[in-house]
Amino acid sequence: MHNRRHAQTGQRVTIDKHRWWRDAVIYQVYVRSFLDSTGDGIGDLAGVRAGLPYLKKLGVDGVWLSPFYPSPQHDHGYDVADYCDVDPVFGDLSEFDLLMTDARRLGIKVLLDIVPNHCSEEHPWFREALAAAPGSEARARFHFADGRGPGGSEPPNNWHSMFGGPAWSRVTEQDGTPGQWYLHMFTTEQPDLNWRNPEVGAHFDHALRFWLDRGVDGFRIDVAAGLYKHPDLPDSPDPEADARTRDSVNPLAWNQPEVHDVWRHWRSVCEEYTARDGQERLLVGEVSVPTAREHALYVRHDELHQAFFFDLLSAPWNADAFRKVISHAMQDIAGTGSTVTWVLNNHDQVRTVTRYGELGTEGSGLGAARARAAALLMLALPGAAYIYQGEELGLPEVVDLPDDVLTDPIFRRTGSRARIRDGCRVPLPWSGHASPFGFTSGAESAKPWLPQPAYFAEYATDRALADTHSFWHLYRDGLQLRAGLPQLGEGALRWLDTQPGVLAFVRGDGLVCAVNFGTAPTPAPVSGTPLLSSGPCAPGVLPGSTAAWWISDCTNP
Repeated sequence: MHNRRHAQTGQRVTIDKHRWWRDAVIYQVYVRSFLDSTGDGIGDLAGVRAGLPYLKKLGVDGVWLSPFYPSPQHDHGYDVADYCDVDPVFGDLSEFDLLMTDARRLGIKVLLDIVPNHCSEEHPWFREALAAAPGSEARARFHFADGRGPGGSEPPNNWHSMFGGPAWSRVTEQDGTPGQWYLHMFTTEQPDLNWRNPEVGAHFDHALRFWLDRGVDGFRIDVAAGLYKHPDLPDSPDPEADARTRDSVNPLAWNQPEVHDVWRHWRSVCEEYTARDGQERLLVGEVSVPTAREHALYVRHDELHQAFFFDLLSAPWNADAFRKVISHAMQDIAGTGSTVTWVLNNHDQVRTVTRYGELGTEGSGLGAARARAAALLMLALPGAAYIYQGEELGLPEVVDLPDDVLTDPIFRRTGSRARIRDGCRVPLPWSGHASPFGFTSGAESAKPWLPQPAYFAEYATDRALADTHSFWHLYRDGLQLRAGLPQLGEGALRWLDTQPGVLAFVRGDGLVCAVNFGTAPTPAPVSGTPLLSSGPCAPGVLPGSTAAWWISDCTNP
């Protein structure tokens, strides 16, 4: 058990500590872009450890670390060659243990990113499969199949890769002849594992226990609606739709019913560790499914604890759209006994400032105002929240990276910049007036793995901390107030009657949040000066593109 102070009464409220995840705010660390301790231009685990006091000061409850396992880095670590070690680029196991020690001392939870849908072409299993014959046990760990057409020259089905192009690649057999095809729903270097083979489940049991024994607090699960494919691997009914989106839409390759058995088993593993010390280990899934109702099936009481709710991220800047997705989440997901896991951004999405502004600019004033308002809205909602690194600085998307520095495999496979993710992964600016902005400890000539634009100087962490009106202080103040509200992850909300274009709700603990999605000021739904607002806010008035919080004593503010 631990105590928090109620923001309104000042009284201490006892909260069940082992349910920490229900209202946790987790900071996503994209390790290679966070902080570089070695001077090679790539962030590492020692850099993460050095940045933990900064995150403690911000006020987050935990961190989610992007993959740092041994990998050829074709998809920046999401092509895993060994699930139980650290890539030398990022450090070693002893450095990871030091990171865990410091995180424990600071009271910061640590989640690891695990990638069970696919592995690297350099994983020992896949190397063994390439050297083995068709029909072998080694190939049964993956999806190998004979091709169609004359000589098997066409892929086994019409599935598309999420990163562009066909989802199948043909291998050359040991005798030099064209052979079978293998399935890869992402890049050719990421063969999909066959979860119908029990060896695959056992392999990940070992990986989970390896890291749980080292003290981690849980896992973010990549492609959690994937894993199982239709056993007959038939043609997709709408391959053109599959090719138009990076989201999971192929019903034959995603959201198969057997995947729920995996999460029930993983939950039982976590519960085993929880039973030892009362500290609940968390499973949070990347679940891309069409509706909130389908999403809710993944967070039933014996499956994943939580799953990212991406509908808020994808909603247009519109009061009605936000109200609709929030209502569906509260009805369908919170109704399972879980709490909603809210997210506005991650390492795969255009940064919020740019997404809400005008794409192609460094982040218009309108985009920044909307991003600040959205942050306060997210932090006021019942449930957990995830913050992608750099959002607390108001970083815009870097939209003008030259072609010759792009590393996203989507660009390599499609030749198009339309869906590339490099722009949100540019290394963070920490200090100074020129690149590398304190990101790397190397010489002044040291170059980050992606170039930082000159305007990043305006967003550097040292400036953000010094400016009390910065994004950083807005996030920090919001997190401090949130921490003073009892069990913010619990309960419901009630919508308030408002002017058109304004969204407002009241929480059971008396927190009122209102957002003006328009550009003109409107009357505030609550009288008095707000506790916190995303922009200047006079009593009784809610300016355009602004959010504000109040604490109300009234049951009907």
